[in-house]
Amino acid sequence: MPPQARTPVSIITGFLGSGKTTLLNHVLADQAMAGAAVIINEFGAIGLDHLLIATPNENTVLLSSGCICCTVRGDLVDTLRDLDAKRLAGGVPPFNRLLIETTGLADPVPIIQTVIADEKIAPRFEMDGVITLIDAVNGMSQLDRQPEAVKQAAVADRLLITKTDITEPLQTKVLRERLALLNPGVPVETVHRGKIDPAALFGVALNAGARGDEVTRWLRDEAVTRITYNPVHNHDNYIRSHCLYLDEPVSRMGMTAWLTALASLRGANLLRVKALLNVEGEPVVVHAVQTLIHEPVTLVQWPDVDRRSRLVFITRDMARAEIEATLDMLRLKPANPARLDPRAYANFVAAMTKVHE
Repeated sequence: MPPQARTPVSIITGFLGSGKTTLLNHVLADQAMAGAAVIINEFGAIGLDHLLIATPNENTVLLSSGCICCTVRGDLVDTLRDLDAKRLAGGVPPFNRLLIETTGLADPVPIIQTVIADEKIAPRFEMDGVITLIDAVNGMSQLDRQPEAVKQAAVADRLLITKTDITEPLQTKVLRERLALLNPGVPVETVHRGKIDPAALFGVALNAGARGDEVTRWLRDEAVTRITYNPVHNHDNYIRSHCLYLDEPVSRMGMTAWLTALASLRGANLLRVKALLNVEGEPVVVHAVQTLIHEPVTLVQWPDVDRRSRLVFITRDMARAEIEATLDMLRLKPANPARLDPRAYANFVAAMTKVHE
């Protein structure tokens, strides 16, 4: 494998009993996934999920020492390095994709952080996307009672509703509508016994050569602008989506300062940020998950004739006005970095340090 090539990583998550292993069985049976390696995390002293995988091979690794999002993050790093070293040495079959199946209680964000930010892992692996499964039978109650389930849905790149064959169509419809509020614009598919075309799940991340339609599908800003919240019937009223547009180009320095300050001061409230920014005339894709900022990608060309900056937020306990109050920092000019408008800076700090009741 060339030194510059990085292996895409996909996280398969979802609450307990949502059908992750069933999906993985089906995906691995597809010839297009013959080059995939798998890491399975089973919470507890004895791992069972690996016994249920239909096609176990030398590239299937079980982590059973605890939840992958916390106690075994070090194990995850060691496992990724070990797999990569064995691949280079011919100790395991070559693989061109990595799937990580989490426990039902896992927070996907620390896993994303490990792949993107760990200095030993980032040069060899890159994040593709998060695939979240939601059980149609128990999904609504899990979203009501388990904050982990809400977060898994909110940070997903693909949402899959399972067990629709054993529940009423109306129940599935209500769940789908709720997911559309939690994570608008993300494709929501119904899956029967794990059967889905792997092509619908992978290849989520954008690269510099992304086509216009790919950028549009990734950003989905129009879907966010169509959302209407009902304060009475919205179970997840603390989770909101916001879409903002800026007519004037932003500076590269301003983008960097804004992203850094936003993530460091209010990262816990930013479940996800997606943006196509006009940075000094160039189209730049920005993606952040809580405190983690993906490396901005400058596109080869604009996806369409619209040159406005388009920003999509999924937030927790953060109002639209608070986001709008931060945007003046994007106008920070590289020619005079020390002279930020004091009033604009004061507004930014006030918005970022606001204490919620």
